[in-house]
Amino acid sequence: MLLPSVFNDRFFNDDFMDFPAFRGNHVENTLMKSDVKEVGDHYELHMDLPGFDKENVKIQLKDGTLTIEATTNTSNDEKDENGAYIRRERFQGTCTRSFYIGENVEKEDIKARFDKGVLMVCIPKETERPQIEENHYIAIED
Repeated sequence: MLLPSVFNDRFFNDDFMDFPAFRGNHVENTLMKSDVKEVGDHYELHMDLPGFDKENVKIQLKDGTLTIEATTNTSNDEKDENGAYIRRERFQGTCTRSFYIGENVEKEDIKARFDKGVLMVCIPKETERPQIEENHYIAIED
C-alpha cells in the first residue's frame, strides 16, 4: 500500500530544506534519536541530545508514560566595529518524546544521567506489585 509522503521517515522534505536557513542543518537527522536496549531486568534508553544542556532536559513519569522534554535557547549576534548588527539570529525550541513504560513502574525506580549530549535512562521492567490494602476509616459523627 502506498502512503502519502507525510508518512515517510523524514519530517521535513527536501524542498523545505532548501531554504537558506536550513541548508546544511538537517535538523530531522539529529533531534532525539533514541535506542532502547533490553539488559537483564531493565531497559536502557539512550537518547542523543546534541547542543542541549542538562539543566534544560526534563523527564516526567505520569500514568505509565515517560516523557522527555528538551529545550534550547540560542543567540548568534554578530556586530561590526561600531556595534551595529550585521546579522542577528535567535533560535528557541522544545522537543518532546514519550514512551509507554507501564503502570507499575515508579519514578523512584528510574535512574537517569546526561553525559556529552547523550541522555541515558535505566528503566526497570514492569513487574506486578502487590496491592497494599489501605484502611479506610469511617468517621463517627457526634
